[in-house]
Formats: sequence, C-alpha cells, structure tokens
Amino acid sequence: MGDTAKIGIGGKTVELPVLKGTTGPDVVDIRKLYAETDTFTYDPGFTSTASCESKITFIDGDAGILLHRGYPIDQLAEKSSFLEVCYLLLHGELPTAAEYATFDHNITYHTMLHEQFDRFFMGFRRDAHPMAIMVSAVGALSAFYHDSTNIDDPEQRMISAHRMIAKIPTIAARAYKYSLGQPFVHPRNDLSYAENFLKMCFSVPAEDWKPNPVLTRAMDRIFILHADHEQNASTSTVRLAGSSGANPFACIAAGIACLWGPSHGGANEEALNMLKEIGTVDRIPEYVQGVKDRRYRLMGFGHRVYKNYDPRAKVMQTTCHEVLAEVGHSDDPLLKVAMELEKIALNDPYFVERKLYPNVDFYSGITLRALGFPPEMFTVLFALARTVGWIAQWKEMIEDPSQKIGRPRQLYTGAPQRDYVAVEKRG
Repeated sequence: MGDTAKIGIGGKTVELPVLKGTTGPDVVDIRKLYAETDTFTYDPGFTSTASCESKITFIDGDAGILLHRGYPIDQLAEKSSFLEVCYLLLHGELPTAAEYATFDHNITYHTMLHEQFDRFFMGFRRDAHPMAIMVSAVGALSAFYHDSTNIDDPEQRMISAHRMIAKIPTIAARAYKYSLGQPFVHPRNDLSYAENFLKMCFSVPAEDWKPNPVLTRAMDRIFILHADHEQNASTSTVRLAGSSGANPFACIAAGIACLWGPSHGGANEEALNMLKEIGTVDRIPEYVQGVKDRRYRLMGFGHRVYKNYDPRAKVMQTTCHEVLAEVGHSDDPLLKVAMELEKIALNDPYFVERKLYPNVDFYSGITLRALGFPPEMFTVLFALARTVGWIAQWKEMIEDPSQKIGRPRQLYTGAPQRDYVAVEKRG
C-alpha cells in the first residue's frame, strides 16, 4: 500500500491516498473527503489542486523546465517543427517519416474555409478587435462542420482536431485582413504551415510575395513555444467546457475567450507597451526605481509558475535577435531598452531575490512587432498556437474514463435561509 495522508475533522480521522506521478509533486487524493466528512477543501484559483491526470505537458517552475511528452521545449524549438510538435501532443510520440507526411497532408488540405464562411466576417464592424472575431468564428465552425462534432466517435474527434489546427490560421489571417480592409488571401498547398500563415497575413494582390526563411522559422518557433502549457486558465476552461459534452469547436472558442484576458494571453502586448513607455535606455533607472517603489508594474518578468528563468524565454531571445537582424531593426530602440532592462533584472538584488526573470512575453511582443503584426494581433497568434494544446488536452479528457463534469464547490458566506417579506412591510 502506498503513502497516505491523515486528516482529523470533527473528531474523525480520515486516511487519504497519496498518488505519485512520473515526476513532480505528489498528490493527495481527496475525492472521498466530502462523502466521509461532509467537508470541502478551499483553494481559490485551484493553485494547489490537481484537476486531472495528464500525460501531455510537465512544468517544473522552480527548475525552469517545460516538457512536452517528455521532450524539453528548447530541443523541440531548435530541432523540430510546429506540425511535428502538433503530432507529438496529439498522439504522444514523435511521428515516423511516413506518419508525418500523412499528418502534414491532412492539415495542409484542410486549410480552406467553406466559401459561405467568408460572409461571416462581413457581419463585424471594420474596427472589431481580431480576438472578438476569433471567439465568434471558431464557435461558428460547428455550424459549418457538424459532421465532426460527435465527441463519442474517435474518428470524428481526430477530424475536428485536424480541421481546427488547419483552419484557425486561415480564420486568424482573415480577421487581420478584415481589420485592414484588404482582400482575403487563400491558403496554398505548396507552402509550409508558417509560410502559409505569413502569406495570408502579409501578401497583397498588387505584389508578388516570397517567403523569408528566417521569418518563417521564427514564426514556426513562436508557435512551438506557445503550443501547450499544462493546466493554465484557458486550458482548464477548455477541459471544463468539454466535461459537459460540448462540441470541440465550442470548447476551443471558450478557451480563446479565456485567453483574451490581459492576465493570460495579453501579457506580451503589455510588455511591449511597457518598453514603449520607458522609451529610451536613459529612462530605465527611473522606471526601475518606480517599480521598486511600487509606482510601476514590471511587465514581461516573473511568472506564476516559473520561479526560475522561463525556458521559453531563452529560445525567444535568440529568435528575437535573428528577426531584428533580418528585417534591419537590430538598432531598434525598444530592443536596446529590452536588453538593458534584462541585464538589470538579472543582476539587481531586488529582482534576483524576487526571482523576477524575463519570461517569454518579454521577447515575443517585440519579435511579433518586428514581423509586422500590430499589438491587437498578438493574442490571436497565441490562440492560434495554443489550439493544438487545447485540442490535445480536450481529447485526453474525453478519453479519460475517470473524468466527470466539472463542478467546483464553494464556501458560502451569504445570508442564511430567511422568509420572503412583502414590499410594503420592508423597512
């Protein structure tokens, strides 16, 4: 018999099993606590609660480790491709050459949207935020592709997964083009996943467009770095929505809605705005002092999970330099501010003691800016990349026999039971 934890409540001692994962903290199984003691646990934000069992992603925040199916994120970002990482997250193993060729073909040949779907965009105002369009459009996919919404059919689950990985870049590019008032650009089957997306965003009918291998690789790497991140707010939202039996398109739309929050997906835009606010290197000491005096917030530093250097940030830093050098912005004043701010944060005792290391958002905002994307598209790109993680987590949840519909409990602190009083008698 394994370890147990003993809890004494109301004069009664309850033994709870302690579960061990492959790695990471042990977990006290409290599933029988309510039945045996009529007591709930209290954990706002679920920061100490494991909501599921998963084989997909592991994070050790103290050590700065991020693994996808056991593979370190830096190795995947350096040696793999986004579509290969998609296959890995969905299937649990890296594909063989034949498996990858089939998967690549399935995704590439699903990138077109139904012709009627383009009319959907015309219902939005021209100044609609691209994330507002994303939430609506992805939810609407279920109205166009209802032949893959039966969650009990493994083949339909996989078809819906392929469809979303393939079509969400097309939707994202259309949301961007619509905001510019430019014509939509259709995907091409002879381009890679990242090339296709960049072409749909930045090509115009009046000019020829040629892929740039440095920018393509940077885009692909950004997608890899954001592919999955364990049980964060948006992933938990997808799982909670999916636990009710909702169709996969609706679940992913729910995840996108959650990601839209500035505390989650909007952090890279806020980091870029902070660099703009500082403006020049000579203003950094003043700003840093303001952070210490709690007059300013330091955006793009520290992480709720990582108490060490964010492993994604190291890859993103290299990518940032490569992109800026390629597009001729190596003298970008914001990069100079970013580099100097990073140097101070890594050496100043105030930041070191508080483990406020640069995170992935610190570099991704300025990289996306150099690629040509406006700030309002940053979270859209995050959603595009995270789609595969959401789908993999949703698929794992659906196939887990122990999964139940999500039903968190509460500590009720409102009024006790009382009788209704007629309006004329209320004092």
